[in-house]
Amino acid sequence: MKKIEAIIKPFKLDDVREALADISITGMTVTEVKGFGRQKGHTELYRGAEYMVDFLPKVKLEIVVPDEQTERCIEAIIKTAQTGRIGDGKIFVFDVERVIRIRTGEEDEDAI
Repeated sequence: MKKIEAIIKPFKLDDVREALADISITGMTVTEVKGFGRQKGHTELYRGAEYMVDFLPKVKLEIVVPDEQTERCIEAIIKTAQTGRIGDGKIFVFDVERVIRIRTGEEDEDAI
């Protein structure tokens, strides 16, 4: 099993969720996060004063999938989250050793 963490632009969340649902991936955790990479933030104007916004709003998706669904999941995220502009985000893939559903005690792929 793999855990896929994707950091994407917030306005792409619904498109990515729908693309994942189309390939039968329905469970995920979504967190609003802030960060920066090559974008390095930007300046904004508020009541006539300019200030630096160092951390930009992003959304982090966390998805655990069986090994055989990993590539399809990654491709779906890339296809729908990509704008071609700086700040589109990143995808991280981790090995998952064990999953347990608390309610039933099911384990591993049965618990996803």
